[in-house]
Amino acid sequence: MTTVELVRRPVPLTEPITAQDWIWYAAYGSNMHLDRLMYYIAGGQPAGGARTYPGCRDRSQPLKAVPVLLPGQLYFALESMAWTGGMGFYDPLEAGDMPARAYLVKAAQFSDIAAQEMYREPGADVDLSAVLATGRAQLGEGRYETLVCPGSIDGAPVLTFTAPWRMSEAELNRPSAAYLRNFASGLREAHGWSAEASADYLSGRPGAAGQWSASAVLAALADDAGAPALGVRQRSTPTAADNDALTGTSED
Repeated sequence: MTTVELVRRPVPLTEPITAQDWIWYAAYGSNMHLDRLMYYIAGGQPAGGARTYPGCRDRSQPLKAVPVLLPGQLYFALESMAWTGGMGFYDPLEAGDMPARAYLVKAAQFSDIAAQEMYREPGADVDLSAVLATGRAQLGEGRYETLVCPGSIDGAPVLTFTAPWRMSEAELNRPSAAYLRNFASGLREAHGWSAEASADYLSGRPGAAGQWSASAVLAALADDAGAPALGVRQRSTPTAADNDALTGTSED
């Protein structure tokens, strides 16, 4: 059977990181699903989705994937056009840890993933000098146009996207059941979490807290246990071959 790798924590930045050939892209939402991320890399239209992704210049699969805990907190705010309800954002300055999945990709691939996340055309390398020097770089005013580098893993920088504002400044909003199911299945795939663990975690995130109880989230997960998440192919977790290629941690 396949196993999940040990959870990694980025080593905090103590000095600027120089330009790198490889980047850990830390996904904390839909892209915790490898299948979902591959639309950003290889291109195509996810099942149930309205958007067609052009893909990356280099369409090769990530070299590796590991579960990570990033310093900070997940919160739900604004309104998702795809899911309805609140969208997931990351505030690295809040206390706590946020579970995510880090993929080791080439720097050019990260640039193309970032461009698509920001609704820009891929094909140009993003200037990462500012985020690697200071840990943060705002590339625009959009919801996911701010880069954050919470540290490094094995010498390679960890990068993700979020909004330019702090959680305390955001308009918190209750996430939809479908969105919570997507998060929960991503946490299962990336971290091996049970439905109960995911329900406890998600119900406590700002935007969901006070709007969703752990028992209500768990019921929502059970209501749709057999349905694929939006934009994820029918198999909810990668095959053994996929996980072996990414983690090298299979056992019989």
